[in-house]
Amino acid sequence: MGNSAGFFDQLNEEFHFTVDVCAIPENAKCEKFFTPEINGLKQEWEGVCWCNPPYGREIGKWVEKAYIASTWGATVVMLLPARTDTKWFHEYIYNKSEIRFVKGRLKFGNSKTAAPFPSMVVIFKSEGEKYE
Repeated sequence: MGNSAGFFDQLNEEFHFTVDVCAIPENAKCEKFFTPEINGLKQEWEGVCWCNPPYGREIGKWVEKAYIASTWGATVVMLLPARTDTKWFHEYIYNKSEIRFVKGRLKFGNSKTAAPFPSMVVIFKSEGEKYE
């Protein structure tokens, strides 16, 4: 699938993101973005949100926030490790979102090697939208 930049561009062409809810200035994907200091988890997510959260212990909080934001009218597209055995996957993603498993392994930034795990794109649509 190549690097994550071209990967994002394809998704942005489809969704037209208005805010990157989890970014640093060096990697922000949208003009409007939330930094760690602003703390995206404490902000209101509106419009069409892009979220590539930190893949550590806090990941479940980001997934939960995305699910809740969609119930309030936001569309949230997340790039996540495909961890189908986790509590957050079963509580907030499975049967509640559109899941697109990524073929192959993504490369992040200028990395020469691919991620050591499979990835998935999860789309939480606002309540009014239906999944195909």
